[in-house]
Amino acid sequence: MKLHLSGHDGLNVFSGYGEGYVAINQVRYERNLIVLPDHIIENWQVESVAQLKAAHFDCLLSFQPEIVLLGTGATLRFPDLQLMKAMVASGIGLEVMDTHATCRTYNILSAEGRRVAAALII
Repeated sequence: MKLHLSGHDGLNVFSGYGEGYVAINQVRYERNLIVLPDHIIENWQVESVAQLKAAHFDCLLSFQPEIVLLGTGATLRFPDLQLMKAMVASGIGLEVMDTHATCRTYNILSAEGRRVAAALII
């Protein structure tokens, strides 16, 4: 699906997504990644939702996001409760949804000027 946004002022926005990929500012990505308005962490080393640990999110803590949107692939899958507790304990909200919903939600929150991160399992 192609998303159309104009005037993103050089910030990262999802411009499309489909089976096995997302596009950010018209650039296609086919591997797991983390996206922030002003930064992309490519090749996020995660194999599945089941193996997620709090340490997988350490690479984005220095960016101090208000909220992390976890895109779990084509279908919604919830991570271990301990991961969710660890994120809340660190002062960061965690919302879990399928990857396509994550792309849409990220664009809305980013456009509002929120400090959002999208952690995507493609």
